[in-house]
Amino acid sequence: MDILSVKNLSVSFRVAGHYLSTVSNVSFTLRRGEILALVGESGCGKSITCMSLARLLPEPVAKITAESILLSGKDEVPHELLGLTGSELRKIRGGGIAYIFQEPSVSLNPVFRTGDQIAEAIRLHRPEVSDVKSEVIRLLREVGIPSPEQRCRAYPHEMSGGMLQRVMIAMALASDPAVLVADEPTTALDVTIQAQILDLIASLRRERDMSVILVTHNLGIVSEMADRVCVMYAGRIVETGPVRDIIDRPVHPYTKALLQAVPRLGSSEHRLATIPGTVPPPADFPKGCRFAPRCSVCKGLSPELRQRCMEYVPPEIETAPGHKAACFFASSGEKQ
Repeated sequence: MDILSVKNLSVSFRVAGHYLSTVSNVSFTLRRGEILALVGESGCGKSITCMSLARLLPEPVAKITAESILLSGKDEVPHELLGLTGSELRKIRGGGIAYIFQEPSVSLNPVFRTGDQIAEAIRLHRPEVSDVKSEVIRLLREVGIPSPEQRCRAYPHEMSGGMLQRVMIAMALASDPAVLVADEPTTALDVTIQAQILDLIASLRRERDMSVILVTHNLGIVSEMADRVCVMYAGRIVETGPVRDIIDRPVHPYTKALLQAVPRLGSSEHRLATIPGTVPPPADFPKGCRFAPRCSVCKGLSPELRQRCMEYVPPEIETAPGHKAACFFASSGEKQ
């Protein structure tokens, strides 16, 4: 069952009196109890896509449009999120969709104790809880914080980065959300703590049958944790499918290039493969396929075929059951 369904989501920002498109016609679904990974280089629109689901972007500077954004809560009835009022959105933010952001030290209020900040989420979204303090301690224990009775009285500056990220996870769980969005949750942490946080998210998904959107550019994390993958480039989804299909049989040139750039232990190569160029800013998005100027396949085509890539948006083609790619020349790939 789909717990979240997004159809043709587009996001624009007003710049110098004009709206500049950053995310274009993004569609995806999230099933109950699965981890969906959004993958791509920095600047591809992953975080903007996720923040727009609960309208966290400042309006009217940001303009969010979509055919539909349907969220199924505990009643398993799809609710349309478009057009909700401010008070209705406040119920969705946390209670329907909860977020874990990249840098916990700037997401927590430095002048309030961590336990009080978790308690606020409980009181707002779960008023039926009678003993809020006990629930805060239980949540801190659930996310692996030692001595939660003492830690709940600590201020953010008194805790390590790993501990703060666990507090952020506890705060997200405090609202008992239908969907958890983990936006690069391990960016500011060392490798050992990264593994612990990812293991925690995976175990919480299993124990709570929780749906997770994992935003990352780390394909190693995707391979270990995700069930399905959406690959984004310059504000568009260019490939989507089951994780093993994406990792073992990529079909879009961008996905193939990302996988070729992953470092491998024991490799005899002296230099890592790279993708020439950078993700274009929204003001410079190409008219057709946005990856075309960096695409090795496009560069090898005849001038006539190359012009088609540059001028026309490629259609989404299903190359295998549940595996789709937006490319005129999408082809089955061998394991990278």
